[in-house]
Amino acid sequence: MIKHIPNTITMLNLLSGFAAIIYASQGYIGPAVFLIIAGMVFDFADGMAARLLRAYSDLGKDLDSLADVITFGVAPGAIVFNLLSETGFPVLSSILVAGLIPVASALRLAKFNNDTTQSSSFRGMATPASAFTVVSLVIAAEYGDSQVCQSLTVSPLFLKTLPAFLAVMMLVNLRMFSLKFTHARIRENEERYLFIAVSMLLLIIFRLAAAPLIIAAYILISLLFPLIGRAGTSSGAS
Repeated sequence: MIKHIPNTITMLNLLSGFAAIIYASQGYIGPAVFLIIAGMVFDFADGMAARLLRAYSDLGKDLDSLADVITFGVAPGAIVFNLLSETGFPVLSSILVAGLIPVASALRLAKFNNDTTQSSSFRGMATPASAFTVVSLVIAAEYGDSQVCQSLTVSPLFLKTLPAFLAVMMLVNLRMFSLKFTHARIRENEERYLFIAVSMLLLIIFRLAAAPLIIAAYILISLLFPLIGRAGTSSGAS
């Protein structure tokens, strides 16, 4: 019975994603966004439950990826499709553009499942981070009163560019740090603690409007931190 707990939580992730798609298809973007966030919570919880209960299985691994495709691929794609449609962009073109997100998410997860080098860090942006990029823009525009994000979510040019950007970020072979802690020590967790500190500071200053800045901080820290580390190693060696 215990071994089924992580998979049950994973199914809640999938159900959240399915509900988000339904809401997005009906034009209810706000509920769709919060259902994706609920899916993120369940996605984090199922991995934690599997580690605590030592209930690992190939079924659970595959089920997790299938749920992630729905919640972090199809659901954000549905939101972008809805936003594009509201700008008057043709339906077929909106499907093809927004469809880049679920397609790239599926490829990203398939690569992840067959790559043993991504246990402590990722190659390319993880699908939850991609989904949060879409979610963060809506949160900042709808609930954070960010005029910049409000203008972006009604801009056909930006909405056409966003899925392509996310697809490239998910599939590019760039190292990006994972938010999973294996221990609480600062050593080997420098990126994670820096990201948490920066995120908290941004939330204090900008509140809900900080959501897109947080994902930008994640990308910048992922890209710049290894360069800083290598520079420090080189200077120390000299």
